Parts: sequence; C-alpha cells; structure tokens
Amino acid sequence: MCGKVVRSFSGIFPEGADPALPVVTLFSGGLDSTYLLNRLVAMGAPHVHAVTVELGEGESHEAKQEIADRLGVRLHVMDGRQEFVDEFIRPAIAAQAVYLDTHPISSSLSRPLIARLAMGLAEELGARTILHTANRSQNTLRRLNGAFELLGFPGRYGSPYDLDPVDREQKIRELKDVGLAHMGERVVSGDSNLWCREFESGFLDDPEDYEVPEDLYQWSRPGDTDGRERLEIGFAGGAPVSVDGNPLPLAELIAALNLRVGVHGLGRYTGLEHLDSGVKVLEIREMPAAWLLLRSYRHLESAVLRAETIREKMHIEQLWVREAIEGRWYGELRRSAQSFIDTCAVEVTGTVRWRLNGARVETDAIIARRPLYLRNREDWEKASVSCERSET
Repeated sequence: MCGKVVRSFSGIFPEGADPALPVVTLFSGGLDSTYLLNRLVAMGAPHVHAVTVELGEGESHEAKQEIADRLGVRLHVMDGRQEFVDEFIRPAIAAQAVYLDTHPISSSLSRPLIARLAMGLAEELGARTILHTANRSQNTLRRLNGAFELLGFPGRYGSPYDLDPVDREQKIRELKDVGLAHMGERVVSGDSNLWCREFESGFLDDPEDYEVPEDLYQWSRPGDTDGRERLEIGFAGGAPVSVDGNPLPLAELIAALNLRVGVHGLGRYTGLEHLDSGVKVLEIREMPAAWLLLRSYRHLESAVLRAETIREKMHIEQLWVREAIEGRWYGELRRSAQSFIDTCAVEVTGTVRWRLNGARVETDAIIARRPLYLRNREDWEKASVSCERSET
C-alpha cells in the first residue's frame, strides 16, 4: 500500500513517472484544492482534471468553473445525488449512524462515493494518479485513502498535504499571483451535501473558545411558524417514503424536511471527533432532516422489534459507524453489519407523528404495521391470564 500512496508534493511525480499522463484531482473549490491545481500546472502537468461531485448541496458550480478556466484545467461535475441517497443515506438511517451518541455521521458517507466516482473517471481517462487535499488534521485523509485502497485503484492516490503542509499565507500569495486573490477570503472549512452542512478549522479550531456566527447556518435558522406544527413521517421496509401521507422520493423528502424542521431551530450539532492519531477536533453540523428521521426510525423500530434484537442492533450500529468513519466502507465488516441491519429494517413499516414547536418537540403517535406494543393493557392482562389458566 505505501508504494501507491502520495503523501507529498514531490511524490506526485516520482522518478520515472510521466507528468504528461492525465491527473485527476478532487476539487471542492476551496483554498487547498485550488492551490493544488495551481501547483500541478506549475509542475508542468498538461492534463489536469478537477472533479467535483454533486451530492445535493444546492450550490452553484460557476465559481469552480471560473477557477478551472483561470488555471487551464478541465472541470468535471459528476452527479452522484441518486447513488448518495440510495446507497449511503438510506443505509445510514436504518443503521442509526450516530457517532458516539453525539452527531449523525455525514462526510463518512460521501467520501466512499466520491472516491468511487473519481476512480471511474480516472479509468476512463487513463489516469494513473488521483489526488485529494485532505491533511492529517482531517478525517477525510484516511476515509478517501481507505476507499481507494479497498476499491483496488491500481495507480497512485493520496494527498500531498499529508507530509507537506503549506501555510495559508503561502497559498493565498501564490494564488494571488495567478489572479485568484479572492481565495484568501475563506476563514472556515466547509463540506455540504443533501444530508449535512458541516464546518471545521479556521475560527472553529479551538474547542475551548469558539462562537458560531448565525449566518453560517442555512437550514436551521429559526423562522416564523404557525405555532405548533404536526408532521407525520411514513416508513416502508426501513426507508422513509412519505411526509404527511404524501409519497416522496427520499432525496426530495430530505430536502423538504431540512427546511421544514430547520425553521424550528432543530438539527444543530457540535461534536468532537477523533483523528487517526486519537486526538480530537471540533466539528459543527446542521442536519434537520437527519435529526427527525433518525429519531422517527428508532421510535418505529422499537414498536416492531423485540428488545433483545434492538439491544444487539445497537451494538452492531456502532460497529457499522466505526467502519464507516475509519474509511472501511467497502470492507467486509461494514457489509456484514449491513446485512444484519437490513434484516431488522424489513419490519420497520408504519408512521410516526410529531408536534414541532421550536423549544418543545414530542411525538403524539407511533403506528406500526405489525406492532409488538399494547393498545389496551387491561384487555391484554385478562386475555393473558385466561390463556395461562387454560393451559394449566
């Protein structure tokens, strides 16, 4: 594995490598990924392909195209929205994918798909190198590298920032020299997709002293509501399928709930997540749809599964989460855990009705297709006693 991993700028084109071959880079449009494109061009790479994957974040790619045009590289915008929802978000809901009971996982779900799509493009272009820009203070480093390894990419992959960190001032200065002075305006690192808007670094570096400006949030800004709102989520076979009785594809359902739940100020998370070395870093998230869907799923699951099954599933859930966050999405252990979770999900059909009112949130109905719960305890007790007496 070590011979394939790129960990420094000098390692991008090792001795004997042909810089004229196509190079694929993951491109977010931020300072680090823009700087990498500029370095590749300066190193004489004539065929640089910048890849950005559309995951439902709702952001324009116009600015990314302008950067690519300025640097003379080709931008590829790949649509991964349906795959992201079907293959990653849907299983995460059934797996109750929450990191150590603090926050739902998010980038752990997107990285394996981004790696797979980038690898497919590299194979199509004949590229033998795929680069990204994660550094060793970002969990993305092991998640992307782990995905490329498990997917069996035969070429070189990795991040030159791993062993060659570059000062922010140097990046800004060199990009200013090529007409990209505005790249120095960003003061926080962000990652967005349909499931989550996530922020770290910059003014969020110190967990003991930080303040999140309200304008950083988009979905979860409290707004005008008509008082107490009722909202009903329908599930079939472990998947959310409707809102208030109206069938919706999962992508549309999540997008609608992000705004409808977020207006009550719900779905914000602050959490510490460990790096590969064991130290912790602060991350801020807003995930209103995830907030409601995960809780709805657990309520309905508790109505249809036996207690011992749920206890065992809760253990399997954290195993599932661990494999995802450690970059082993495509590994056998995560897939095996998924099989158990999918078996449990078959029974999760029904609805959960909520009352949302900002500071106060509660359910007022949990309705399962084949429930284990009682609706009349006295009648059950009489029937149970009668049954036991008849057996004796």
